Amino acid sequence: MATKRPTSGAVLGSSTTVRGRVTGDVDLTVEGTVEGDVLVSGAIVIAEGGAVTGDAVEASSVDVGGALTADVSCDGAVTVRAGASLRGKVRAKSLRIDEGASVSADLDCEFELPAELR
Repeated sequence: MATKRPTSGAVLGSSTTVRGRVTGDVDLTVEGTVEGDVLVSGAIVIAEGGAVTGDAVEASSVDVGGALTADVSCDGAVTVRAGASLRGKVRAKSLRIDEGASVSADLDCEFELPAELR
């Protein structure tokens, strides 16, 4: 399943490379490359082919279709799509990992284990 691009907000296009901190009170779609922290009040979508490498990513939700290497702090859900990769520490209310995704992370998530796993 492809990453879902927010209907509004900022887009860093596929030919864009940002070196440094990205902040804003918007949703953000990364189709290019960010080398630095990303701190947004809305959702962040890292599209297929997009990459974020930094110390910290903070957003209301995180949808990874490309590559994310950073510690993630999010009030909502983190989704890692098939073919995507996530590396770092993750603090979120929920985490979804699609089949075919690559995740190497320390997790701090609040969720109920299914009865058969308790």
